[in-house]
Amino acid sequence: MAQNENVAAIESAVAHMNAGNVDGYLELYADDLTVHGYPPGVEGKAGVSEFYRSFRNAFSDFELTIEDVLTDGDKVAGRYTIRGTHSGELMGVPGSGNKVELGGQSFFRFQDGKVVERWQAMDGAALLTQIGALPAPA
Repeated sequence: MAQNENVAAIESAVAHMNAGNVDGYLELYADDLTVHGYPPGVEGKAGVSEFYRSFRNAFSDFELTIEDVLTDGDKVAGRYTIRGTHSGELMGVPGSGNKVELGGQSFFRFQDGKVVERWQAMDGAALLTQIGALPAPA
């Protein structure tokens, strides 16, 4: 698959996620997906599915924005920002009503038009602080 087709697949997935269509988002991933950098217990496509459904449901006005994209062969790297209002439970933390803005980076490896491996880097402590689960740094 050409690099621009891989980027288009990610852009389409982001549009699905922003519209609340998690099933459409998950079409990006191969059934034998391997993930790195997710919370403990998030493994494979089933784990990613549960994680993103929970995450998407926790933010009533969820918005994922791609800030930068780089490609090299079968790999795509992206920097993104997530924004939303924490209105539902997330990782055992009830909705706080707090506005959240969180940046992160992802690296995707494609095979036959699907992501077969993903590396994720997001500041979990910043997220937990913004939703009120951790105290703000002094």
